[in-house]
Amino acid sequence: MKGQEWYQQEDVVDAYEDKRFSRGGGRLTDRLEKAAFLDALEPVDGRKVLEIACGTGRFTVMMAERGADMVGLDISAPMLGEGRRKASRAHVADRIDFMRGDAARLPFPDDHFDAVFAARFFHLADTPEEYLAEMARVSRERVVFDTYNRLSSRLLYNWALPMGSRLYSREEVHDMLDAAGLDLTDEHHEFLVPFGLYRQLPGSVARPLRSVEKAVSDTGPGDRLASISYWSATVD
Repeated sequence: MKGQEWYQQEDVVDAYEDKRFSRGGGRLTDRLEKAAFLDALEPVDGRKVLEIACGTGRFTVMMAERGADMVGLDISAPMLGEGRRKASRAHVADRIDFMRGDAARLPFPDDHFDAVFAARFFHLADTPEEYLAEMARVSRERVVFDTYNRLSSRLLYNWALPMGSRLYSREEVHDMLDAAGLDLTDEHHEFLVPFGLYRQLPGSVARPLRSVEKAVSDTGPGDRLASISYWSATVD
């Protein structure tokens, strides 16, 4: 997986949180991402849900706050430590089990969860088919994940990144779903402007930009130019 060594360093939590979600445009994208995954997974109350590559528990804690019985799996011990602290502050530690593990070899039996999801993960995956197949294996009902899109402004933004990101075509995602035995039930396309650029903007600029972007995104061409797609599928 891209960035695996950096991701497991002791100081990764401070850099990860501060650079991405603590101000302006970062707070905006955080809110919109959470809404997208919640829409795809609801209802979650009383359901058993796994998040792979859960990081600092942004989504894991949110789902637990809405009544899900959560497992958050990640390869980074510092990230998991921050997730536990977040869960404690939100008073949902009793609803979350944070585990260190490899998403390519999930330590769970078949059909163990009602739903499995991954947020901001597949752009780093070196063997995405393996990860998706594992997600499908341990889910009884639903699998949700997002991808960065090949035919979008993300293509240009990638050139400036030290690690880059894996970009997907619609055909590639459909092939992955078929190989994993998953049936696509819904898709949602967002963000003409890549996340990384949004994060650099103050809220006073990010909010008006988002309004303009949303108007364009609601059109057919807007879907095709979106930088990120959310895919929701059911297990065959």
